[in-house]
Amino acid sequence: MIKLTYSAPAKLNLFLHVVGRRQDGYHLLQTVFRLLDFSDQLSFIVREDGEIKLHTPISGVPVEKDLCIRAAKLLQQESGIQLGIEVFLEKRIPMGGGLGGGSSDAATTLLVLNRLWGLDWGRERLMKLGLSLGADVPVFIFGENAFAEGIGEKLVPIALLPAWYLILVPPVQVSTAEIFGSKELTRNTIPVKIPPFSVEHGHNDLESVVCLAYPEVARHLEWLKRLDSATMVAMTGSGACVFAEFVTESAARMALTSVPIDMSGFVVQGLDRHPMQDFARR
Repeated sequence: MIKLTYSAPAKLNLFLHVVGRRQDGYHLLQTVFRLLDFSDQLSFIVREDGEIKLHTPISGVPVEKDLCIRAAKLLQQESGIQLGIEVFLEKRIPMGGGLGGGSSDAATTLLVLNRLWGLDWGRERLMKLGLSLGADVPVFIFGENAFAEGIGEKLVPIALLPAWYLILVPPVQVSTAEIFGSKELTRNTIPVKIPPFSVEHGHNDLESVVCLAYPEVARHLEWLKRLDSATMVAMTGSGACVFAEFVTESAARMALTSVPIDMSGFVVQGLDRHPMQDFARR
């Protein structure tokens, strides 16, 4: 039995505009996804008996709701494969932080099992399957930084400048459903066109709603906004994590040294592509 280990990288939303709402209640978005060199680690052992097992359940998350297990069972069901898998998850990406950890775990599971089970599904087919697990799953299968529309599934690759990020993790978990359901949320931001637009001119429509409901997020965001060397400060996704962008690693690490003792943060580099981009054919 060979145990193979792979990465599930985090992401940032460099901006997030809510431009409308579909009849089924899903919100129409525009956003830019930036992949990060900061990952959960997933290990897999193929089983011959068809059983799917998670060896490292997350506290508070029932195994049947774990996105890795849901992804594996969905792929097994849709492909008709008779093989199974054992999954080991080392969780590093904060939960409920808007960094896409659960979605990335699901995407890595689909990409890896596509190869380990010998399915050879194309990227588009895996992305469509991933969308049924969550709106952020497709971008991790897409495998590169992207401008996204629709509910987040219409993706166009985008070239981003090299950058480093100081990410702060407020001690709260934000409910995405609560924020998107808020009466305070505006849903009529004028859509931008690609090209031309500047990421720096975007904003996060969810930010003001989250800051109102979660004062800790507002406090962390306000501290980042006082950093003169940052080229951008924003909240990612529906929070709770907030970030500042820097041109150099040294500037980001210098900012980290001044983070107040009652705040938690880390520095990461932006990626251009997913480390497993070649695990599915175009």
